Amino acid sequence: MAIQVGDAIPEMKLKVMGEKGPEDIATGDIFNGKKVVLFAVPGAFTPGCTVTHLPGYVVNADTIKAKGVDTIACVSVNDAFVMDAWGKSQNADEILMLGDGNGDFTKAVGLEMDASGFGMGTRSQRYAMIVENGKVTHLAVEPAGGVDVSAAEKILEQL
Repeated sequence: MAIQVGDAIPEMKLKVMGEKGPEDIATGDIFNGKKVVLFAVPGAFTPGCTVTHLPGYVVNADTIKAKGVDTIACVSVNDAFVMDAWGKSQNADEILMLGDGNGDFTKAVGLEMDASGFGMGTRSQRYAMIVENGKVTHLAVEPAGGVDVSAAEKILEQL
């Protein structure tokens, strides 16, 4: 079952790129005691994610943070190397790029999808959520193929 408004973010580890390579980052360190906008994409460097979804958050990062958001994070079922390279290619300096290489976080929040028909295996659905002190206060899951309800502009309306 998918995570719902009011649910806590599961305690687990994701990956970020550190100075010496991939490093663990605990979800508690990301979410506890903070207001976070987390958005998920099916895959780094894929068309909708690269042309529309991530750029919207890059362009609106200052406006989002001005609404009291401590962290804007992007998660995908990709490794930390790919997420780091994608973030750099998109000038996403204000976005915490999170690798969920095995899809453990995505499965834990119940928002995985089968993209094997596209040769991509299990991936994340496209969504965005607002998390306050570790609890989901807003969740917007996209219908297949869309980049609308989870777009930065729509999340700004919810802040």
